[in-house]
Amino acid sequence: MIASIPSAILTGVDGTPIRVEVHVSNGLPGFTVVGLPDAAVRESRDRVRAALLSSELAWPRRKVTVNLAPSGVRKAGAGLDLPIAIGVLVASGSMRASAVGDMAFVGELGLDGTLRAAPGCMVLAEALRSYRLVVPPDSADEAALGDPVEVCSSESLGCLVDQLAGRRPWSVPRRPVTPAGAAGPRTGPASGDAEVADLADVRGQRLARRALEVAAAGGHHLLMVGPPGSGKTMLACRLVGLLPALDRTGALEVTRIHSVAGLPLPERSLVGRPPFRAPHHGVSPVAMIGGGTAGMRPGEISLAHRGVLFLDELGEFAPSVLDALRQPLEEGQVRVSRARASVTFPARFILVGAMNPCPCGEGGAPGACRCTPAERRRYSRRLSGPLLDRFDIVLRVDRPEPDELLGSVGSECTSVVAARVAEARRRSIIRGAGCSAEVPVGRLDELAPIERGARALIDRQLRSGRLSARGLHRIRRLARTVADLDGHAGTISEHHVHEALALRGPRDLLTGTAESEGAVGW
Repeated sequence: MIASIPSAILTGVDGTPIRVEVHVSNGLPGFTVVGLPDAAVRESRDRVRAALLSSELAWPRRKVTVNLAPSGVRKAGAGLDLPIAIGVLVASGSMRASAVGDMAFVGELGLDGTLRAAPGCMVLAEALRSYRLVVPPDSADEAALGDPVEVCSSESLGCLVDQLAGRRPWSVPRRPVTPAGAAGPRTGPASGDAEVADLADVRGQRLARRALEVAAAGGHHLLMVGPPGSGKTMLACRLVGLLPALDRTGALEVTRIHSVAGLPLPERSLVGRPPFRAPHHGVSPVAMIGGGTAGMRPGEISLAHRGVLFLDELGEFAPSVLDALRQPLEEGQVRVSRARASVTFPARFILVGAMNPCPCGEGGAPGACRCTPAERRRYSRRLSGPLLDRFDIVLRVDRPEPDELLGSVGSECTSVVAARVAEARRRSIIRGAGCSAEVPVGRLDELAPIERGARALIDRQLRSGRLSARGLHRIRRLARTVADLDGHAGTISEHHVHEALALRGPRDLLTGTAESEGAVGW
């Protein structure tokens, strides 16, 4: 007898529907899984057999063949345990096929028959939207976000068999949080979010606080260079609090990525706050970009999608890891290709880097720096020119003065600055752009027009070689953000370009040998 049970697998951040076909026939007892299973799927034989016997259900003493269709797609993960077990019960005659006619199954089995959560249940539920979906209890709320017909859950395999046979009632079905056609989702904080730190804690650092505001308003990448204890990490951790809450599209994208990665999600709601990721400088290229051998998993740049990726001690990251960021920074996505699969992960984030100006950290200060000029130059070369050119804002962050640290007057709080950021982004949306950093090159003349004096200033920068073609576009986007924060929705003035050049900073800031025109106030 043959049974066909609907289920789904993860392909990047998408779900792919599959069919678990189980055939039980006469012959020597055995269990075979075909259809490109990975090690976790092949090991399901032992988990499924132990779960059936622990639940006092019969294990067929015949030849069992499991086919995962379509056979040309690689299958990974333990989430296929439950559909395989249901297929064995139906194919062996222990359960009527009509009992599971309109249902799909996703879940891992414990040896005692308990149902355990599988990562990516929201994405898998989206792929099985036309079915009544049965998942473990821990995955019910997450699966409801995928908007299936109905979400049912059961604590164990034995309990599930009784529910399918009508001998036990189902628990209260989980309905989708956001039905089709609703205006917007319920949203909660980003997965793993702690309480957002307040910008009012920062003393001094007027230029750095302005740089954070501009970066948040326009989505610009930011690099801070300064000695230890100057407040670079403290500033970076407060950037995410300045960003507006995610809209419906962003909340869905971030929630899907975090679901696939197995990160905790807000209870019965989408992720509503931009995420903040801060990987250690020992991170590998695969962990940063995404991929893997058993299954394609999103990397840190995708987990930071629509939020902030903070790379502390930037000079300590491997050059291969840093250079791998260049293409995602330009395109807002990353294509990961392996021999068996190729997937695309979204990766549009604000990159914030913090590093010391030299190995000892004092950056050439007389009497304090112990580094030779050659050591400082070698340290500065850890960041390639193309990567450095992708930072819209580069600034020197020095230690605050003692009077600022010991004074009683703090800076503006996060809520005040966030209100100005939200207003600037509203102006950008009215013009027809998401945020200034995402304005296409072909629309810069339309969305970021510049006055004659501002054009002459940019012309001098280009002719002197201080600006590349990419730098020109980034200066115009940066000046557009500065103008929006100042309430000027029209033409960009020379004053706005001056501030953009000052924020962009000298490209040789790490060596401390020169300043570019307009890069004043360090």
